[in-house]
Amino acid sequence: MQTLQGQSLSPVGRPHPWHAVIHGSEKPRYVAIADVIADDMRSGRLPPGARLPAQRVLAEALEVDFTTVARGYQEAQRRGLIESRVGAGTFVRDGAAAAPCAPEPLLAADAAATSIAQSSIRSTARCSADLSMNLPPDVDDPELLARMRTGLAEVGQDLVDLLRYQEFGGAETGRQGGVDWLALRGLSVRSDGLLVCAGTHSALHAVLGALANPGDRICAETLTYPGLRGLAAQLGLEVIGLPMDEDGILPDAFAEVCRTRPPKALYCNPTLQNPTTVTLSAERRQALVDIARLHGVAIVEDDAYGALPVGGPVPMAALAPDIVFHIAGVAKILGAGLRVAYLTVPEARHVWQLSAFLRATTVMASPLTVALATRWIGDGTAQGILAAIRTESTLRQTIARGILPGSALRSKPEAFHYWLPLPEGWSRSSFAATLRGAKLGIVVSDAFSVNSPAPEAVRLCLGGCDRDETRSALEMIAHTLSRPPELASVFL
Repeated sequence: MQTLQGQSLSPVGRPHPWHAVIHGSEKPRYVAIADVIADDMRSGRLPPGARLPAQRVLAEALEVDFTTVARGYQEAQRRGLIESRVGAGTFVRDGAAAAPCAPEPLLAADAAATSIAQSSIRSTARCSADLSMNLPPDVDDPELLARMRTGLAEVGQDLVDLLRYQEFGGAETGRQGGVDWLALRGLSVRSDGLLVCAGTHSALHAVLGALANPGDRICAETLTYPGLRGLAAQLGLEVIGLPMDEDGILPDAFAEVCRTRPPKALYCNPTLQNPTTVTLSAERRQALVDIARLHGVAIVEDDAYGALPVGGPVPMAALAPDIVFHIAGVAKILGAGLRVAYLTVPEARHVWQLSAFLRATTVMASPLTVALATRWIGDGTAQGILAAIRTESTLRQTIARGILPGSALRSKPEAFHYWLPLPEGWSRSSFAATLRGAKLGIVVSDAFSVNSPAPEAVRLCLGGCDRDETRSALEMIAHTLSRPPELASVFL
């Protein structure tokens, strides 16, 4: 029998002692934890609103693995007994029914895990967390949310007009919103040299389609944005991967390709690069610009995360406005549903060419979405969202650095994704399969690799789940990395 006395809070806020007692049972440990929560709710030992102990505290008290407790809490949450509150902890739900509830059916992997657990080898939790989608963390500040809703309501006053076709490439108000947004990045542009697009994909599709024909070559980082690979395949373009170091693309490698296999364009994601989080240094940006100009190669600058770092390097478009097509999407830094991107072009003639391409492929960016982005930029709400996301991302990076092995650290404070080289013995496929067995989603390096063997590494995204879910998922990953791959294989 194992006992834990934890300090929970009663509905009126008074300390409430809770003893979690687990008797010998043939049930899986995580089911036993959920059962004792239900039993103590029925008996009144756990009243509505009581705060449960932190998962690590309970794991130490019961002398079980952290992931077993995480799974027990998740099973109790599945039964509707408890709820997780961001930044506060886990609580007994008000009005929760503590009637018996059949546990989640055991899979074959669970059966193996149960057998091993009964032999004193620790089991694996099911996190049910998705760290595969790279998106900013949700805004949860009530005052900021109220400002966002106010802006949405104000935009709705012009609903009838916003349901009509708008000028292709963006109306003047939308373009001016883009000018104001880019000014925050230190990029001075004119509204007649800017196009409003239905997201970064739309802008990239238009630029690549205008610059290159099927069979032509473009350059990109050797590990690059999967969307670029998909668009290049659709347009029939060959992508040449350029090696990188901690400062970004190697200039000598780019120069060699320009001399021997001239490309039509260099694509790069220069700030908090997806997936590696590398940021091109100011010197490296200038070197790449000089080489591109010398060889007559256009640069496509996908500045998706450029606004996140405070005081980061200026965009490449500021260094070479004559050859850089600059794309500033807001979906990656304000909200994935805000499908708006501002495309700045080197010459006026490109505006008409790209407007025609955009009209043929996406017609126009949604006037409703563009109006909302313009409103938020104009009244400062967008800047507030950006600041909140930057703060939350930095906090989550701090959490990740406190959990994941120090040797694996490959990220930047403001980024909301993480590049994780795997320790010796782990392959990316076996690691992903192990986590998939625990219902935890990640992306392996194959999705990003261009013209070279994919490294044994994975990308983790820290923004798609709430903070507690993210912490639990990272604990699961750290626990998995702490064991030999041979032990993890029994859960596949």
